[in-house]
Amino acid sequence: MKALHAPRFEAPEAIIAGLAEQQYVASPRIATAVYLGMHLEKPLLVEGPAGVGKTELAKALTQMLGVPLVRLQCYEGLDEAKALYEWKYGKQLLYTQLLRDKLGALMDGAGSLKEAMARLLAHDDLFYSEAFLEPRPLLRALRAPQGCVLLIDEIDKADPEFEAFLLEVLSDYQISVPELGTLAAITRPMVLLTSNGARELSDALRRRCLHLHIDYPELALERRIVRTRVPDLPERLGDSLVAFVQGLRGLDLKKLPAVSETLDWARTLVLLNAAELGEDLVRNTLAALLKHEEDSATASAALPQVLQAARENARRAAHA
Repeated sequence: MKALHAPRFEAPEAIIAGLAEQQYVASPRIATAVYLGMHLEKPLLVEGPAGVGKTELAKALTQMLGVPLVRLQCYEGLDEAKALYEWKYGKQLLYTQLLRDKLGALMDGAGSLKEAMARLLAHDDLFYSEAFLEPRPLLRALRAPQGCVLLIDEIDKADPEFEAFLLEVLSDYQISVPELGTLAAITRPMVLLTSNGARELSDALRRRCLHLHIDYPELALERRIVRTRVPDLPERLGDSLVAFVQGLRGLDLKKLPAVSETLDWARTLVLLNAAELGEDLVRNTLAALLKHEEDSATASAALPQVLQAARENARRAAHA
């Protein structure tokens, strides 16, 4: 089993630069966790609120490393067949029908049912070969010749039983197919598991992984993210926008706006050719930022104070 080859990235600083080329602004903490996961060949468990860049990190790593992204989206009821492999029963049946004319010749001379069955069983391996195997994400990741980034997204939404099964796959990076034997990874994939905290994950899974928590970014980092991902937004307006979002996160909201919502709002303001944040503009575009009506009502009630604080923060940033 080969290791994923990444000769350019021999220090966390190289990870920061490599991700920046993919327009992903990584903090030193994120870059160090990725570096360790890459070189220690351990899965990386990435936790944090929805929308803070966990899935985007996997996508950026895929581009940075020049390997495919294989994504397994977890959900309640996900089982081994959907995650690992299935047999192409329709194709097996079709081949059986095409070869039925050959069965007469195969059975010719069989003196008993037992002998006929023995002759059939001698050929059953033809129908349980890799040609009839339908790989699902986990097997596809293991069989990627040059390796891949395996994203196991929202593992907290899967059942605990599936989590236990996943431990077996991640321990040796191989699976057992009863009809074929053991199939090991050609190149060990880089594995990222994400969790939004819908349920507590097992200690066994946590021990198997390195841990990274991505929270809502601080003011300066979020400014850099907005400037990188939405370069058409005027810098001063971007500073006000980020300061306003940071202020909203201090309110008692059902769903705090994450980085993904900040970027959506920034693109909205570019689309509207906005020059500055005004109360009417903010009220009319809150739908791009907040996802619950009660949150919009809470934000509207506090809008003058939050907007004034955002303008002051933007002015301080401009003179810093």
